[in-house]
Amino acid sequence: MSTPKRIAIMGSTGSIGTQALDIVKANRSHLQVEVLTAQNNADLLIKQALEFEPNAVVIADETKYKYVKDALDKHDIKVYAGADALCQVVQMGTVNIVLAAIVGFAGLKSTIAAIEAGKPVALANKETLVVAGELVTSLAKEKGVNIYPVDSEHSAIFQCLAGEFHNKIEKIILTASGGPFRGKDKKFLSTVTKESALKHPNWTMGAKITIDSATMMNKGLEIIEAGWLFALKPEQIEVIIHPQSIIHSLVQFEDGSIKAQLGLPDMRIPIQYALFYPQRSKSSFPRFDFAAYPNLTFEKPDRDTFSAIGLAYEAMKKGGNMPCVLNAANEVAVGAFLKDKIGFLDIALLVERVMQKVSFVAKPTLNDYVESDLEARKIAEAFSKKSLQA
Repeated sequence: MSTPKRIAIMGSTGSIGTQALDIVKANRSHLQVEVLTAQNNADLLIKQALEFEPNAVVIADETKYKYVKDALDKHDIKVYAGADALCQVVQMGTVNIVLAAIVGFAGLKSTIAAIEAGKPVALANKETLVVAGELVTSLAKEKGVNIYPVDSEHSAIFQCLAGEFHNKIEKIILTASGGPFRGKDKKFLSTVTKESALKHPNWTMGAKITIDSATMMNKGLEIIEAGWLFALKPEQIEVIIHPQSIIHSLVQFEDGSIKAQLGLPDMRIPIQYALFYPQRSKSSFPRFDFAAYPNLTFEKPDRDTFSAIGLAYEAMKKGGNMPCVLNAANEVAVGAFLKDKIGFLDIALLVERVMQKVSFVAKPTLNDYVESDLEARKIAEAFSKKSLQA
């Protein structure tokens, strides 16, 4: 690269955002921070802005605008606030690529705005494709915009497809660690606490995605995301439990050959791959040692105990606004669990109940997605306030 690639990091104070900044720090001659955004972590956003000196920052929580503005007043950094500003900054002419790392449905509109402006997107926000995959992928095709997956599993598939884009995929195999409760039964899960659910055995992630991993809803969301990213039908996507998290996913081709991408569980690798694509940039990340992992094991997921996987397949097969409903209900359910309002097993049960109640829309527009999200959240909130076991 002759000049640094200028990045808008949407959700810079989260797990993906902070790791992306570590990559920028190690590649100052190739990467430059143009935009940083945060929902409400004003102190960390200010600290990041002072270190990386972006052109602009956005604090989505408008009540914290003055605090951020005053802290950066003596620096040549523009400060904006609010949801609309998130969509506006990604369209700045100085932005070369957008890292979409805002958690949940909240990341959808800014990702769409980036695509509309012709900006390539490094997508860490799986909910964008879960909620509105047809709309987003169609728009990306229309605008000639590339979407580079950042999820470790989808990055693995993307890497396995290098040089294979002319060959048909028979199926993909998404690997899953199984989370902290692999092998446990419903009786055990009925008493688990949020503290134990937040202890992932292999990955360090934000609270929401860590709970999703524990329920295996994260794998469900990844099934839907993979369908849109790689134009696959539900029956072409398989899930396998791989506790060591060394094989990040696999692709099987029509001749029966399988390609896999391996490495230590480190999110910086897929983040860096997306930011530098099609080049691979040198890194100092720890290297995988086969001798340290003499046994790589695999098992089928327990879909009876972890019903979220089945719900995701159901939503994907039904299509329309149903994946959006699944996502909205899950976001509310996870939030309720983290606030000790519902039990661990209630998360999937609540999602299932909401999917049965929300109005189905076969061919949703963006406005339909927004309305479906609101309707699903309202119903989910009501369910979270009463017993689900009745």
